[in-house]
Amino acid sequence: MNKATRKAVIAGNWKMNKTPAEAVELINAIKAEIEGKDVSGCEIVTCVPYVDLVPVMEAAKGSPIKVGAENVHFAASGAYTGEISASMLTAIGVEYVIIGHSERRQYFGETDVTVNLRTKAALEAGLKVILCVGETLEQREQGITDETVSLQTKVALLGVTEEQMKNVIIAYEPVWAIGTGKTATSDQADEVCDVIRNVVAALYSSAVAEATTIQYGGSMNAKNADELLGKVNVDGGLIGGASLKAPDFYAIISAAQK
Repeated sequence: MNKATRKAVIAGNWKMNKTPAEAVELINAIKAEIEGKDVSGCEIVTCVPYVDLVPVMEAAKGSPIKVGAENVHFAASGAYTGEISASMLTAIGVEYVIIGHSERRQYFGETDVTVNLRTKAALEAGLKVILCVGETLEQREQGITDETVSLQTKVALLGVTEEQMKNVIIAYEPVWAIGTGKTATSDQADEVCDVIRNVVAALYSSAVAEATTIQYGGSMNAKNADELLGKVNVDGGLIGGASLKAPDFYAIISAAQK
């Protein structure tokens, strides 16, 4: 990555894991891993289930760990049973939110259009957005990865201003590599992150593109983090399973410092 123009971001996506008590235990374990270490080379974020947000923020106080949610609704309020608004998140001190994760798209009917609506609502409320894009295995085999990821990025950023892009992180997550143990090669990850950067440059400017953090997600772990994070267009990771193990999560954080 180009550390002169952008900062690495290592974000854990806990998914539907950890009770509040278990969440505090994990945060304390991560804090123990980073205690006394120089982790200034990257931003550390944990995105956790709604019920864990308050206890995790309390446990993370005084540490470099930032806290995020795993989703947000696009409406400010209303008859949306089971949903959470951006203002509800900011009211309790949440800084980050994941939007458009492939599991939301696959299981809960998320579309490029609703991803855009959520992104704008989150940014307008002052949240930092981790915006997920990525192709399915079928799309990769059809040779339309670039087109798919470009379209997702363009629609998601519709109406997002250049100023707001300062609070947008884009996470390239090939759907076929999420929770499967399969990982894109470092070259594949770099190539698609470069495609995304070129889309941002076309939508805004080369300066905005160079300043935008683009993560790789999709089975990044302690063993492959060094190689993936060594690529020029890979600016961090959105980490699933490995974020639930403090030593593994720290290993990825450490790799991002190099």
